[in-house]
Amino acid sequence: MTAAVAAAPGAASDEPVYRILLIEDDEGDALLVEELLHDTELRFELTVSATLAAARTVLATSPVDCILLDLHLPDASGTAALTAVRALAPHTAVVVLTGLSEARAGTEAMAAGAQDYLVKGMVVADVLRRTVRYAVYRSQTERANIEAQAVRLRAEENARLERGLLPPPILDTSRVTVTTRYLPGVTTALLGGDFLDVVEGDDGLLHAVVGDVSGHGPDAAALGVLLRIAWRSLVLGGHRGGDLLHLMERILVAERGGPSMFATCTLLTLDQNAATATLHLAGHHEPLLTTAEGTRELTATHGIALGLLPGLRDWPSTVVPLPANAALTLYTDGLTEGHNGTMGERLGVEGLLTLIGKLPPTDPAAHVDLVIQETHALNAGRHTDDLAVLRLDWDNR
Repeated sequence: MTAAVAAAPGAASDEPVYRILLIEDDEGDALLVEELLHDTELRFELTVSATLAAARTVLATSPVDCILLDLHLPDASGTAALTAVRALAPHTAVVVLTGLSEARAGTEAMAAGAQDYLVKGMVVADVLRRTVRYAVYRSQTERANIEAQAVRLRAEENARLERGLLPPPILDTSRVTVTTRYLPGVTTALLGGDFLDVVEGDDGLLHAVVGDVSGHGPDAAALGVLLRIAWRSLVLGGHRGGDLLHLMERILVAERGGPSMFATCTLLTLDQNAATATLHLAGHHEPLLTTAEGTRELTATHGIALGLLPGLRDWPSTVVPLPANAALTLYTDGLTEGHNGTMGERLGVEGLLTLIGKLPPTDPAAHVDLVIQETHALNAGRHTDDLAVLRLDWDNR
C-alpha cells in the first residue's frame, strides 16, 4: 500500500519534503502513523510497505529520507529487521517503532544503528515531527562526515602517489626549464597510471620520460610509480635506450596484476652540446617541438608498448636535430583523446596543433595551463582520462 502526500495542512512553504517509508504490516497502525504525519505540519511523501521484501523493492527504485520501521514484520523481526534495512539503505535515517512492553528494544535498536525510536501508543504529532527532523538531520550529517573523510583519505592517497609519479627533476648543470602538469581523469579520482620524470645523468645529457600504464585506479597508479622509479634508477645507473626499456619491461611483467596490463612511454635524451634529441617510442606518440615558427609533431620510428609481447625488444631510436632556442613537449593521450567541441569527434594531434597555434605567446607554465584549459573546454567532460604533460624549454643562443 502506498500513499503520496504533497504537504500536511499548515506546513511551511520552505519546509523540505520528507520522503518517508513506513514498514508496517498492521494496517491500523499504519493508518495511525499517516494521520499523525498529517498533524505534524511536515511536508512529506509517504510510502507504506507491509514486509521487508516489499520495502526492498521501494528502496531499490525510490529515494527515501527516513524509514519508520516496525520491529515485528512477517519476514523479519527485532534487530535482524533493522540490520537488514540498514544494509539496504546504509545512509538513510531509520526510526524504529516499538511496543509498550519492549522496554529495551528501542535502546538496542539505536545501538544497532537506528537514529531514534518511538513507542507505539505514546507518540504525539510534536514528538513525531521532531523525531523525523532530527533523525534525517543526523543521518545527513553522518553521511557528510563519511564523505568528507573519504575526500581527506583520497587527498592523502593522491599526495603519496604524487610524490611517486611527479618527482622533482634532478638537474645539476642543465639550463633547461622543466614544466610538468598531472591531472586525474575525474576531479575526485585517484591519480592514474600516467608518469613522468626528468634527470641529468653523469654524462651531462638530459633524460626524460613520459609514460601511461593501461587502466585506471590504484593498481595502475602503483605500477606507474614503480616504473617511474625504475626508470630513474636505471638511467642514473647508466642504462640507455633499448636496454633501458627491456629492463623496464621485465619489471612491469614481474609486478603487474595481470597479463593484460601494459604501458606505453616515450624516452627522450637531450644533448644540448650536439643540439639533438634521441627518441625511443614504446607504443607512445611523438613529442611536440615548439620554435619561433610554431609547433609541430616530431617524426620518429615507433616501437612496441611494454608488456604486450615481452622479450620482442623492438624499440628503434630516432635522432632529431634541434634549434638553439625551442621547447619539447611530451604528453599522454589524455590531452588528445577528448572531444574537439563537436559530438563524436576526437581532438587528435592535428586538432591539438591547431589549438596551440591559436594561443597567445606566454611563458612555458602559463602556456601548458592554457593548452590544458582549452582542451578541457572543448571536451566538456565527455571523455575522462588521466593527463600528464612534460615541457622542456632551452635557449642556447
